[in-house]
Amino acid sequence: MKRLLLAAAFGLATTTVAIAEPVTYAFDKTHTVIRGSWDHQGFSTMSIEMTDYEGSLVLDVETPSNSTVDITFNLIDGFWVGANQDRFIAHLNSPDLFNTAENPTARFVGTEFVSETDTTGIMTGDLTMNGQTHPVSLNVTLNRSNTNDDGVTKLGFTATGTLTRSQWGLGFAAPWVSDEIELFISTEVVSQ
Repeated sequence: MKRLLLAAAFGLATTTVAIAEPVTYAFDKTHTVIRGSWDHQGFSTMSIEMTDYEGSLVLDVETPSNSTVDITFNLIDGFWVGANQDRFIAHLNSPDLFNTAENPTARFVGTEFVSETDTTGIMTGDLTMNGQTHPVSLNVTLNRSNTNDDGVTKLGFTATGTLTRSQWGLGFAAPWVSDEIELFISTEVVSQ
């Protein structure tokens, strides 16, 4: 991830004389998908999208390991699940799963960035939901970096990984409904 961040930084450095300060990026929510999917009794693959969240990426070009990602998700009405949405969302909010009466949000805070190539790496962070915190690792790819004439930089990332939902006390219906959740994130972030 360090090289990944450095690759993004290189794109920035080629358009400015000197970069000394970390750059804060905001998520472009119209070009971001945050999805979890799972096996439903072997019949189908179901998914949920997180639609209500706030967060940022702070990119420290000089010391990429100091870069941060911090995202908070609203779990009460921040889901999109497709057909029968109201009934399923009510179940997601129940004590069987997210128990949003007691834990209305989830939060991911990046803790480590390790590079594999100039455009790929692994980001590990602490995911807090349902009152518990456990690490999650994501394979991250820098898709593209671009700075426009106004000096605004846009970065595109894709991240994938898995988590075991029972670690967070969300094991309802396992193993009939898979305990493993596949994560997929595709996002554009814009410098502020």
